[in-house]
Amino acid sequence: MQPVPCSSLSEAPRTMKIGLFIPCFINELFPHVAMATLELLESLGCEVAFPMEQSCCGQPLANNGDSKGACDAARRFTSVFQQYDYVVAPSGSCVSHVTHHYDWYIADDPAYQQLKPKVYEIIEFLQDVLKLEKLPKPVYFPHKVSIHQSCHGLRELHHASPSELMIPYQSRLENILKLVDGVEVLLPERRDECCGFGGTFCVDEPELSTAMGEDRVAQHEATGAEYIVGADPSCLMHMGGIIRHQGKRIRPLHIVEILTGRGAGA
Repeated sequence: MQPVPCSSLSEAPRTMKIGLFIPCFINELFPHVAMATLELLESLGCEVAFPMEQSCCGQPLANNGDSKGACDAARRFTSVFQQYDYVVAPSGSCVSHVTHHYDWYIADDPAYQQLKPKVYEIIEFLQDVLKLEKLPKPVYFPHKVSIHQSCHGLRELHHASPSELMIPYQSRLENILKLVDGVEVLLPERRDECCGFGGTFCVDEPELSTAMGEDRVAQHEATGAEYIVGADPSCLMHMGGIIRHQGKRIRPLHIVEILTGRGAGA
């Protein structure tokens, strides 16, 4: 089955318009992930816009108890993105904040309630909206990768089955990597353990956060993988800092970099 082009998914005879949401830390630290996301969506026939008015989703404000600031950020996000058919972002934690936590602040806003079901993390969008079964171009990635399931993606976006639920295992990331030739997918011993980042947690509890990160990197490294692959750059950023500090050879890699063929040069 060929990928369903965005232009065929809208009821109206026009190309589906995607609002590309690039969280602030990705814009500043991981622009290559943003570009890979844009490239992937456009290669699937989507009309993608990057509204310059966008800003932080408000998650750091909410985590630090700034309810007014979090509310202002939620209303701004809604205003900026309400014109699009879908909003897509390469960050599970930011998407989960928008779709699961804005109700604390603007549940009574009809514009937000209309927007909420249109906001997707990139892997969700590829699988649930586009029903992707084939990449737009062949990708060969002959490397061993260890899958990192981020906490928000795991438990709020259902990227995989949390082990504590003791239900049949499934993983969105593993499933989509089956579309890539040559890749060998591995799992760490504790497949859904936290990396220790936790946003402001790493600032408030740096020693504990670092220890958790070191343990997590060691678990991924023990698989024999060359790359730690995930869908949330914040977790990859945290583990990447530990990897660089310790001089390890394993490397963090966002999954869209593999899906677009950019990963080999990471």
